[in-house]
Amino acid sequence: MNWLRHDLRYDLPASMVVFLVAVPLSLGIAVASGAPIVAGLVAAVVGGILASAFGGSPLLVSGPAAGLTVVVAGFIDQFGWAVTCGITVAAGVLQLILGLCRVARAALAISPAVVHGMLAGIGLVIVLGQLHVLLGGQPGTSALTNLLELPGQLLDLHGPAALIGLLVLGVLLLWGFLPAPVRRVPGPLVAVLLATVLAEVAGLDLVRVDLPGSLLDSLRLPQLPGGDWGAVLLAVLTLTVIASVESLLSAVAVDKLAGTRSNLDRELFGQGVANTASGLLGGLPVTGVIVRGSTNVAAGARTRASAILHGVWVLLFVLLLAGVIERVPMAALAGLLVFIGLQLVRIEDVRSAWRHREALAYLATVSGVVFLDLLQGVLIGLATSVVLVLRRVVWARVRVTESAPGRWRVLVEGTLSFLSLPRLSRMLGQIPDRSTVDIELVAEFLDHAAYEHLSGWRRQHEERGGTVVVAELGAEGKPVLPRWFAPWSSWQGELPRPRSGSPLETGVREYHRHSAPLLRPLFEQLAVLQRPHGLFLTCADSRIVPNMITTSGPGDLFTVRNVGNLVPPGDDGIEASVHVAVEVLRVPTLMVCGHSACAGMTSLLSGRAEQDDSLGRWLRAGLPSLRAFRAGHPAGAGEQEEADRLAKVNVAVQAEALARLPMVRAAVAEGRLQVIGLFFDIGQARLSILDPETQRFRPLDPDGAVPAVGTGTRRTAD
Repeated sequence: MNWLRHDLRYDLPASMVVFLVAVPLSLGIAVASGAPIVAGLVAAVVGGILASAFGGSPLLVSGPAAGLTVVVAGFIDQFGWAVTCGITVAAGVLQLILGLCRVARAALAISPAVVHGMLAGIGLVIVLGQLHVLLGGQPGTSALTNLLELPGQLLDLHGPAALIGLLVLGVLLLWGFLPAPVRRVPGPLVAVLLATVLAEVAGLDLVRVDLPGSLLDSLRLPQLPGGDWGAVLLAVLTLTVIASVESLLSAVAVDKLAGTRSNLDRELFGQGVANTASGLLGGLPVTGVIVRGSTNVAAGARTRASAILHGVWVLLFVLLLAGVIERVPMAALAGLLVFIGLQLVRIEDVRSAWRHREALAYLATVSGVVFLDLLQGVLIGLATSVVLVLRRVVWARVRVTESAPGRWRVLVEGTLSFLSLPRLSRMLGQIPDRSTVDIELVAEFLDHAAYEHLSGWRRQHEERGGTVVVAELGAEGKPVLPRWFAPWSSWQGELPRPRSGSPLETGVREYHRHSAPLLRPLFEQLAVLQRPHGLFLTCADSRIVPNMITTSGPGDLFTVRNVGNLVPPGDDGIEASVHVAVEVLRVPTLMVCGHSACAGMTSLLSGRAEQDDSLGRWLRAGLPSLRAFRAGHPAGAGEQEEADRLAKVNVAVQAEALARLPMVRAAVAEGRLQVIGLFFDIGQARLSILDPETQRFRPLDPDGAVPAVGTGTRRTAD
């Protein structure tokens, strides 16, 4: 009943959107896998209903996945369709066991570069094969063959099929550039529907989807293999690992999008239930799919009921409108599959692998999947990833340069262990006596032998008249705060005193020397456009550093500061900032953050607002907070100092004042904005969140969602 009142109006339309996306994708994936067409629809129904009902991810949507097409196609070629269904059942049972054993997080130990490389390789295999179908021909037996025969296929186009396939591909490629209201309609549905209508109206002679007489006629019981049990066992393990990893990574990705928290062991169990049932009913293997999951979140789903309903709609569609499916040209599905394959090759994944120095593992996995097979490609990628890790463990990058006459810079990056000491000792030996040396440790790990060696060399160099300054290394080898987090007083004493200039100038020089080269690529992007994630209204107190307590960086927060983090009614400065944040930058969150030991709140308690000067007139905007505090506002409960309790009440009152601004109220009503209250205890270095229901502050759960003032918390169903 609670779901009917609060969440049905969100889940029902979201389920329809996901259903419209799932039908063409399921058909296309079945075609690419070489399985019966209806097997994709069976997997969509089973995945939507069973995986969502038994799984642990509230908003993830499961079904047939493009990432398994190459695997399933290989199984069908090797064992036949009935045995492949048996392999799916066995993989599902193994997933059930693994879920019950609570080992789901172990599947996340695989390097993302290998996973992304596997998906990219699968995408390229799909593209190379389906391009031939799109152009009216037949795919070859391998990706290499398809690549070599593609020029000939381009010279021998089959007009009608190529027209339909290219139409679908063109619509999907252009769909992302259309206005947002248009893009609310699923692009795959529009493209396939448009191609089907054109083929019908023009009377084109094309190969179309062929379904059996009824859904029940298509169901095939799985069979046991006649032999070669070793190959079958390997197939079961391969399918289990790939399906589990893809599902769990998709669940984690959807959690980041929706602010939910998945039970990964339960999700693995739910995937096992779905794969067991899908295999028994003659369906494709099932995984959690990020495309459908992100669509579900974007459509506004609140609970797992949305994914379950999407499976019900697919079932009703197959039972009642099977004739519509049979009018879809196969070339249209080929165009859809080419687009899906291209989406699996993501530039962001390539950049991420390069940034984390795992590009070699990514490229090795892609090459192995495309030119050998999926299993060998993944194994090659894993082996490459392990080699890269071992190299980092035993290798530290050491650079020695003369930055100025008589001054040397030593930069050490990576893992500095006893294995790197011979090279480190050789490099340090190049530095002349009586020179000034800046040793900069950007090391992920520093073992005892390396610390002793550095300490001994430093002592010897200083005994010979030299000076050594070690950055990012505390007493006895313990790490200290990075300089961009630490106050000037904690690190400028390490540096030689400048001949002239203030601590500010020293800090600016340090920024240009260390931080600017690292941040320059980011600032090059921000110079064109800013897209902050929220407006952060806080006090002008020097001890509050918004980017530090939110672990954010340039471009993340649109920050507004004043004494007491107040929202005076009719104040043009505040309202102008809110207008820019809400209407121009379209931020999704407004944050009001107070803090302990606030001088503004202490002044309010002392009656400072009664004085007719600039500070007194400003503090009058806090009088509603003072009245609410004296009236017993729940946010002020606790054993803290009176000023701290008033500061908490002030956050609640000012957040409500912010929420009452017309532009904020309208954006909250549209569902695109939330207002939250925060309180930072300086002495404890702890951030607390205002609960909108109890109006009390609670410590922020590192793994939980953030509650919003006036918008309620996100609801999830267990």
